[in-house]
Amino acid sequence: MNNRPAVRLGVIGLGNIAGQHIGNVRAGHVADCEIAALCSRTPSALARELGVPHFTETASLIDSGTCDAVLIATPTWHHVEAGLQALAAGLHVMMEKPLGLSVGEGEQLLARTGADQVFALMLNQRTDPLFLAMREVIQSGALGTITRTHWTMTNWFRPEVYFQVSDWRATWRGEGGGLLVNQCIHNLDIFQWLCGMPAALRAFCRFGQYHDIEVEDEVTAYLEYGNGATGVFVGSTGEAPGVNRFDVVGDAGALSFDGRRLLLSENTPATSAYNRDTRDMFGMPDTTTRDITPERTTNQHAAVLSNFTAAILRGEPLIAPAADGLNSLGIANAMLLSTWDDARIELPLDSARYQAALDARVAHSALRVKADIEANVDMSASYR
Repeated sequence: MNNRPAVRLGVIGLGNIAGQHIGNVRAGHVADCEIAALCSRTPSALARELGVPHFTETASLIDSGTCDAVLIATPTWHHVEAGLQALAAGLHVMMEKPLGLSVGEGEQLLARTGADQVFALMLNQRTDPLFLAMREVIQSGALGTITRTHWTMTNWFRPEVYFQVSDWRATWRGEGGGLLVNQCIHNLDIFQWLCGMPAALRAFCRFGQYHDIEVEDEVTAYLEYGNGATGVFVGSTGEAPGVNRFDVVGDAGALSFDGRRLLLSENTPATSAYNRDTRDMFGMPDTTTRDITPERTTNQHAAVLSNFTAAILRGEPLIAPAADGLNSLGIANAMLLSTWDDARIELPLDSARYQAALDARVAHSALRVKADIEANVDMSASYR
């Protein structure tokens, strides 16, 4: 653990999301943390404003001795390179999602992590009171055995300009995918965090269905769980206004989120017992339904970053250990592989098989030329 009164944080990459993290630190929303250095390919007026050194090379910041930890907020293709350098230098690491282009890259990073290093992932939706409430209900056993899951998450709409102003987004070489590894990686993390990892899946991705991109912008997947439960996941960045509907059905009840309200239904008796014992041909268990929607005002990113510093300074358990990022990335990779191979994919994913399939696509992929467009950026509108 670190004996300093505050963690000296170096920020690598100064794009939109890095600005949000830096703003949270400057505003005092992140406990026990100070910005100690910045790194980007071009000079930074922000570094002068903060009075901290600016580096144009990742290795230079890492080797400078100015930082105890780094926050890596670079394009996805750079995550494994920057992460390996920081971990090799003994620094603590907070990685922006996803962990890498593939499960294989994530495995490389985890293999390089020392026993005394804190390695976390910015899976900020784990601090959303909505999902915390759902997790509490599920873990309490109120739903009984989960029998079906269903999440339709199609309100991740992104207009064409979102891709045009970036040279790396929505390319196999730069991002390793699209909808699944960028926007829906959060949903896939929450899905497995609440309901468990599927044992297998069959997915149907559409590539460039709504945008001039080479990667997926729509997916429909069928999930199979080890206990016989089934699930469906639907995602899209081309649908407006879109839908956010999440159902977790169990033998004893169900959770239903319609995008605004979270309802808990409880059966008396459980469905399986009623099914066996009733003599009413068209009967149903008695059901009570309650609105358990929590107040959702929280600074998710600041909460995860504060937890990261607390883990470094006081050994507190991480909300989102980097190792957990393998699960959501594994589901995303499996959905792509299922589509490419037109096959059912078992989990855990064969990372070597997927890496070979991805490498074949990366070989024919290139970063785009950014359009000379003045885009309006409101980061608060990017979260769902």
